[in-house]
Amino acid sequence: MTETTTFMRAEVLDIPAATRRFLEGGRDEIARAAAAMRAAAPGLVVTVARGSSDHAATYLKYAVELTAGLPVASVGPSVASVYGRRLRLGKAACVGISQSGQSPDIVEMMRQCKAGGALALAITNFDRSPMAAACDHTLALRVGPERSVAATKTFVVSVLAALALLAEWQEDEGLRGAVAAAPEAFKRALACDWSPLADRLDGAESLFVLGRGPGFAIASEMALKFKETCGLHAESYSAAEVLHGPAALARERFPVLALGVEDAALPGVVATAERLVGQGADVFLTAVGAAPPVTPLPSVGGLHPLLAPLALVVSFYVFIEALARRRGLNPDEPPYLRKVTETV
Repeated sequence: MTETTTFMRAEVLDIPAATRRFLEGGRDEIARAAAAMRAAAPGLVVTVARGSSDHAATYLKYAVELTAGLPVASVGPSVASVYGRRLRLGKAACVGISQSGQSPDIVEMMRQCKAGGALALAITNFDRSPMAAACDHTLALRVGPERSVAATKTFVVSVLAALALLAEWQEDEGLRGAVAAAPEAFKRALACDWSPLADRLDGAESLFVLGRGPGFAIASEMALKFKETCGLHAESYSAAEVLHGPAALARERFPVLALGVEDAALPGVVATAERLVGQGADVFLTAVGAAPPVTPLPSVGGLHPLLAPLALVVSFYVFIEALARRRGLNPDEPPYLRKVTETV
């Protein structure tokens, strides 16, 4: 690719179209998986994932707990792949998320979850992958090839697949509408300009990324992308948890990106932003209403609270690809990383 047209940028710009491909092509798969969830009536949902996919699983955790009122727990793949232990999951549903569906530890954990009695569902870009073969149902992402090492459109559509499944399982009309409107929301998110944050991070070495609820999952994904594409030491925290110790670092122009969306957690996120800026930190907030000198960043307004954090990451991907190039790095090929990581 050329200096200014990376694979990563092309894949980010494809997110609205990739979202439409999934929604149009996956209707039947979503309906069958949702019917299986209603029939199973699980008392617990467990997730299996690593990396960006684990951040998608964290997003699903909050969405299920807030919508269905069921607890969601992440299980370590090594429980099965390294330690050889089978979990008793007779009243559970297990959701595995993996863009490639190939990592041996993820595949083995999904096999063991199904053998332990769980309804096993896969969210993956490859519907003939080993993980898909190990599960009862598969939601194929249909995003097409993703050549950049940093996952972007696969992450977004993985989360949207989870939200689509949740909407149909719970027969939630509001969430159904939000999922259907996602392509247009993501198109608008591509146009949000976060250049004030890029100016502050030019030459920076570390920062915090803060969120609450589903926004914390997005904060974790953003922190990972700062590390792998820009060589920035970024740490993600809940906007509440950061006050329990880590806030001591947020002084003397320490950069902080705080994710605010229009939900019940917003007043707390704004309060944390204002407290940290009062300590001397440089705080950027994706919401309005905070007192200066908190710097607002634009975001897409008026969205369902379970879709709004996902739209933020679309804006962020445009920003982070450009920041990597600004720092003289190739976001397509981060050092020491590969597209498919297979762990045991």
